[in-house]
Amino acid sequence: MATILIENFIRQLNEIQDGSLWFDQSLKDKLDGVSADDAFIRPIVSVHSVAEHVSHMLEWRKECILRYKGGKTELMNGPDDWKDNLTLGNIGWINLKNALYASTSDLINLILNHDDTYLETPFRDTDYNFKYLIEGIIHHDLYHLGQIGITLKLLRESEM
Repeated sequence: MATILIENFIRQLNEIQDGSLWFDQSLKDKLDGVSADDAFIRPIVSVHSVAEHVSHMLEWRKECILRYKGGKTELMNGPDDWKDNLTLGNIGWINLKNALYASTSDLINLILNHDDTYLETPFRDTDYNFKYLIEGIIHHDLYHLGQIGITLKLLRESEM
């Protein structure tokens, strides 16, 4: 049973969350040092808060999981895509982070115990397959990990 790709995707998901990345800090490295107060601050009106990024990443991870299970929502540009800080404040910073961290295990469990041919499974009636979805969520995570870094840098500069 060939699992080279699946093992690689699992390694990447784990490293994005709390591994030793060759290019920068992991999610836990960045997020665990953010206070509940700072998490909901937009350092510039046009820049999302750390909490908004975390929520957005979580919603897209949920969407990916749903798609693996045969479903699909209208997340893009929907009310859950980018929740506002007031809504997220009611959820709480710790709850948001924990939900994001738990979703890593949920993503891994989707592909764990499968061989690489499973990744060729088409998603519904599209040209996309499961490999495309898991690669997409990894790319999405990395993009927003960088955005979180920019937000944190702007927050720190505004404190000076």
